[in-house]
Amino acid sequence: MRLYLLLALAALPLCGFAQRKPKSKPTAQAPILQVAVQNDIEYYNLRPLNSPAVEFSPVYYQHGIVYVSSRRKSGPVDRNIGETFFELFYAELGPNKTPAKPVSFSLELNSRLHEGPVAFNREGDRIFLTRNNLRDGITRADAQGRVGLKIYEAKRGDYDWVGVTELPFNSDQFSCMHPALSPDGNRIFFASDKPGGYGGFDLYVVERRGNTWSDMVNLGPEINTPGNEVFPFIHETGTLFFSSDGHKGMGQLDIFFVDLSTRTWSAVTPLGEPFNSRFDDFGFVLDPEGKAGFFTSNRPGGLGKDDLYGFRAPRGIKGVAQPADIPLLVTVFDGMQSKRLPRAALRLFERASDGLPVSSALYNVEMVPLQSGSAEMALRLVRKPESELGHPVAYTNRDGEAQVMIPPGKDYILSVHAEGHTSQEIMVLAKSNVGRQLKPVEVVLEPESCVHLGGNILSQNYDTRIPNVLLRIVHERSKQEEYARTTLDGKFDYCFDPTSDYTIYFEKEGFSTEPYRLTAAQIQAGDAAALTVHMTPASEAAIREPLREGTVIVMQNIYYDFGKSAIRTGEARELDALLRMMQLFPSLQIELASHTDSRGTADYNLQLSIKRAEAAKDFLVQRGIDPSRIRTIGYGETRLLNGCKDGVPCSEAEHKQNRRTEVRIVKMDERLSSAGPGN
Repeated sequence: MRLYLLLALAALPLCGFAQRKPKSKPTAQAPILQVAVQNDIEYYNLRPLNSPAVEFSPVYYQHGIVYVSSRRKSGPVDRNIGETFFELFYAELGPNKTPAKPVSFSLELNSRLHEGPVAFNREGDRIFLTRNNLRDGITRADAQGRVGLKIYEAKRGDYDWVGVTELPFNSDQFSCMHPALSPDGNRIFFASDKPGGYGGFDLYVVERRGNTWSDMVNLGPEINTPGNEVFPFIHETGTLFFSSDGHKGMGQLDIFFVDLSTRTWSAVTPLGEPFNSRFDDFGFVLDPEGKAGFFTSNRPGGLGKDDLYGFRAPRGIKGVAQPADIPLLVTVFDGMQSKRLPRAALRLFERASDGLPVSSALYNVEMVPLQSGSAEMALRLVRKPESELGHPVAYTNRDGEAQVMIPPGKDYILSVHAEGHTSQEIMVLAKSNVGRQLKPVEVVLEPESCVHLGGNILSQNYDTRIPNVLLRIVHERSKQEEYARTTLDGKFDYCFDPTSDYTIYFEKEGFSTEPYRLTAAQIQAGDAAALTVHMTPASEAAIREPLREGTVIVMQNIYYDFGKSAIRTGEARELDALLRMMQLFPSLQIELASHTDSRGTADYNLQLSIKRAEAAKDFLVQRGIDPSRIRTIGYGETRLLNGCKDGVPCSEAEHKQNRRTEVRIVKMDERLSSAGPGN
């Protein structure tokens, strides 16, 4: 009988288990699968991630996937399967779900033996992983000399995963593997060959009991068979997916599902094509919306022995219930009069792990001096005016109430706006509330004593936006000066005192400075609500080069962990701003220069900085920027911003200052298009 140690396909040569060896493709000359459609489901080989080796069991993590691979060409080889030991890799997913170049997921978790598959909690700060039975770095065998598999837990630290701890239900006498965490984090489903089960490997579950876990509970003969049940995954809806060679399917390992959301479980059902084939199909994962995901297969047409596949199911998967939206009651109040506000506009934006929206729908980008008087610049996010935020998802009624339907499995930013009031942004944490009612939200909006007016700044006679214009705003009554800047797309927004006249000076090198008169009557009437201001360029060069060549933009908030080249997931907000800048100016060419701190050898830091610059470039290219517009260079530790050189004790904040990426504008030559006189 074949036993599927499919996790780490793996035990050591000591294991003595019958192994399922990764198989070569039955038809090596088969064409690489691009995109196919079957049963209204698109599926495709994840070519950027697959190799001639083994890739399997992807799981979602932040904005990408973590998966298992034996792609390393060097290192010790497991003689039982003829592959290097499995390691964990991470690949970020772009806006169209195209994976970026894979990078090693963790220096701490990737050991000299097998690691994976893994599972994460909702917050992404706890990981559950399978690895060979290790204690203090030494393998542990059972009475027959076999080294099995165990499930471990670790938490995310400042630089890497820390505190790797064996879970209490493991044993040296049998294997536990393939952890899958329930959405609420209180149950772990996994596979085990514990004696007394129904077959080779059965599915079990444990429940959290305070700071520990319960004893193992077998899921019973409705799910388990005399064969092998492995690779469980539990979805937001309570549907359990797993692979089995004991249930009736199409081939060897097939993917099945069963609804565990009610007291009476549904019958075990094969997932069907295109997920199942005559070959091994396993490692299935589905996104919270139930309309996209990944699986593993060794079917013909792939790149290696076990390959990763992606799929899109716009109509969902037949037989699998879609997660229901969660109703949220929102009540909006006027902070001055303590009354409910009707016609308040509510907008919903998905929230990233750094607290900002996933998309740029809520913010514009502006470029400001890094410090007062500095020639170096920084990119900054500024909230868009109400007119640019798109259609609301709801308006409050006459009682100031509205019900917003919240898609489950994610966190959101709820933007609330009412005319004549300041806006508010409220966090809606729906990620951990699947299946539960969200608490009603009360929002208080304070009356605003000023009037928001905004507009565009264009060049005279040319239909060209002018970014980075300084607005010197003079309050005529008090003579007080305040300042604002245009965003990268030449827009501005400012809240004016409706009882005063203003003189506004629009200032930028290469353009004449002319005062603009704005009266209180215009502000009160809203006549300036869509201002279009034209500035006269001194020459065509100012139009062709809206951002000066040679300008350096310092990006200190692209977070790299110490010793790593991968951008810390979810914390690439400045790269989002740079992406927007490159989209706005098609002629823009840049140099990405990366710097490290002084820790580590000079040669290591040089190579690390080169990899970090390439990682930033990959981020932009993955999102549609032509790679020929970006060149990269690494300086290592040769250009420190402070005295934190070798041998000098420094805080982490001081070291972080040196870990930066600088963007230098190499070339700009925007096309000129006449807009006619006076426009």
